Parts: sequence; structure tokens; C-alpha cells
Amino acid sequence: MVHLIFMQRITKKEETLIVPNDPIIPYIEGDGIGKEITACVLNIIDKAVEKAFEGNRKIHWKEVLAGEKAFNKTGYRLPQETIEAFRTHLVGIKGPLTTPVGEGIRSLNVALRQELDLYVCQRPVRWFEGVATPLLHPERVHVTIFRENTEDIYSGIEWDAGTPELRKVLKFLKEEMNVVNIRFPETTAIGVKPVSIEGTERLVRAAIRYALDHNLPSVTLVHKGNIMKYTEGGFKKWGYALAEREFPEKVFTANKFKKIENEQGVDAAIRYYEEGISAGKIFVKDVIADAFLQNTLLKPEDYSVIATLNLNGDYISDQMAAMVGGIGIAPGANINYLTGHAIFEATHGTAPDIAGKNLANPSSMLLSGAMMLEYLGWDEAGRLITKSMEYLFSNGFATFDLSKFMKNGTVLSTSEFSEKIIENL
Repeated sequence: MVHLIFMQRITKKEETLIVPNDPIIPYIEGDGIGKEITACVLNIIDKAVEKAFEGNRKIHWKEVLAGEKAFNKTGYRLPQETIEAFRTHLVGIKGPLTTPVGEGIRSLNVALRQELDLYVCQRPVRWFEGVATPLLHPERVHVTIFRENTEDIYSGIEWDAGTPELRKVLKFLKEEMNVVNIRFPETTAIGVKPVSIEGTERLVRAAIRYALDHNLPSVTLVHKGNIMKYTEGGFKKWGYALAEREFPEKVFTANKFKKIENEQGVDAAIRYYEEGISAGKIFVKDVIADAFLQNTLLKPEDYSVIATLNLNGDYISDQMAAMVGGIGIAPGANINYLTGHAIFEATHGTAPDIAGKNLANPSSMLLSGAMMLEYLGWDEAGRLITKSMEYLFSNGFATFDLSKFMKNGTVLSTSEFSEKIIENL
């Protein structure tokens, strides 16, 4: 029996994920609407796998606890057993979990990412025909976001205003570091923003490899280095250095273009750019975050893969999801490409106001499930799910949140939508 369980585990050997035909995959049901959408998503994934591989492959789902369900049963919102299950089985999926605003527990999602060092938050953004959007040309949006997932202000290093700890920090900054530009020290709270060379390099490396694997034309480093010169400016500098050092035959960079222009003139720089294009190399460039947000609306076709820091990535992911119809159809994954650990997730909240009413849209988690199947190398099953969703949306079938904006949209409940997905696999 022990041997059988071992054989069902997903493992990693060097660069390769080893996936048996009957892997154990842990899942978290989630809070609020999690109970409804997770059950539907797991069922659809099972049907897609069965159809794609004619019954020769099967996922063995293992429920693990987090959030309200975990607290009610164990007294902990994120039991150690849950973390160990994801650590042991490498790949998992989860429904939405509650994150309180202000006081209270810190984000369980962030805790999972940090515990398992899931340093990439990967968010593909694309438009489905039939889904209403605020853009005139949503078909031009086709981008994959690589958000750094473990550093930046999400490290949780901060002190509340007026506390003894905060006074110590202020004293150190003033007396030891000669900081004089904190305008209202008596009522100020302070946070620390760690950004490292190692954290930057592994993220940018993953983004470039993804672009190479998927034959995409560019990787854009999005940052606010004009203001935060040593953190976000460091991200830009270290990202370019990594690209030029590790991928010299496969990329050309805006950084080197500018250097050639300054040293050899504009004609030499243009030749460098044209040679990169003609050789089919990936163009690594950068843009200031606020300009990027404007550009995504005006010329989204300029971007294919984005590499950015944690906070920027949070804003960018949701803004770009809104451009193609909303976060309800935005998939996401948290991945450590070195260890193979990955958790695929619903990217939206728990929507307690509609929980239990059979109204929730399972599309975000379902598309994340399709991403999971691709990550496993089971692309055929993932494509069946995506194609079925394309068919439904293009014909106006959707849950209430999407169908109410569709021309001649047909409202489906959560269960009806899921049944129709399965019918059209």
C-alpha cells in the first residue's frame, strides 16, 4: 500500500515533472462560493481527463483544509497538514479563501505562497468571444503576467503608528540613517519593501523561458524604478543583466539597444534591433508601471509576457482581467519552477452574498484547472475545457455575472453552466 501511494505522487527529476497516470492532487474547497464551484470544477476536470485519455488516466483528489472549514474543524485556518500535503504532492488546486481587510489574520493565500516559496504568480489574460468588455478590440489582449510572489510589501514587515516598535524604527531611521523626510512621524505607520537580486532573477528567468517555450515575441519588465530606484530600479537592472547573461543567443534587449545607441550611434542600434527581429529572438524591454497601465488600454498588442514585482502585479492582473470581461474568468497559478510545486486557484473572492444560491461563476477556477492540466503535460484535457468554454461564451451561455452583459445572453446557474461545459467537451 505504501508503494502504491508513492507511485501516485507527482515528483520532479532535474527539470522534468514526473506525472503518473493516476496522481494524487490535493485541493482546498474554499470559503463562501468555494463549496459550489470547487465541486463543479473537479467534476469537469475528471470528465475532460476521462475523455481526452479514454479512461487511461485519472486524478485522485485529496481534500485538505484551509479557511473557515479548517477553523471549524481544527481551530486553525491553515493547518500544517495542509501545507505538508501540497509540499508532498507538488501540485494542487484551491477555491477562494477569505482575506480580512485591516485587523485580523493575514492572507492565507500569501501564507501558502511563502511557505512553499511559490515565487511566480502566473496569470494568463485573453478574451473569449461573446464576453462583454469595455474595449473596442479585446481580441488584441493576449498576455501572460509573471508576478513576483514572495517579496515586496507582501513580506508583511510593517509597524503600526504609535506603537513602541514603530518608535524604535523611527529612532533608528532618524539617528542612524539620517532620515529627515518623514512628514508626520507621530502618526506614521511604516512598512519595509524587500526586493532581492535572487528573487528578481528567478522570476525573470521563468518569464523568459515561458516566452521561449511558447514562441512569444517579448518579455516586458514593468516597474516604478524612476521613484523607487534601489528596489524597483534594481528589479529592472537585475532583470536586464540576467537576460543578457543567461540568454545571449536567444534575446536582445532595450537596455543593450540604448547602450549601443549611446556608444555607436542610432544606426548601429537600429541594426542591432533589426538583427534580433530577423533572428526570431525575444525582445526584453521595460516600461514604467503607470505608463504600462495606459499602454495596455491603447496598444495591448505590444505585450506578450510581463515580468513585474508583487504589488504592481496585483494591480496589473486585475486591471487586465477587467479588460477582457472581469476577474470571474481570470485564471491563476502560483508556481516554484525549481521544486515543481504549484497551486492553481480561483483568483476572485469568496462572494458570501451569493454563496449557496447556485449563482456563482466557476470559470476562473475552471480555467485554472485547465492551466493545471497543461502544467502536468495533459494538454489534451485542458484544451477540451477551454474549447468548451469558448463554444458556450460565443453562443451567449454564461452565469448571471457575464450573461447580463451579453447580447442575447442566456443565464445559467452554476450547475447548469457546469453541465453544459461537460456536454460540449
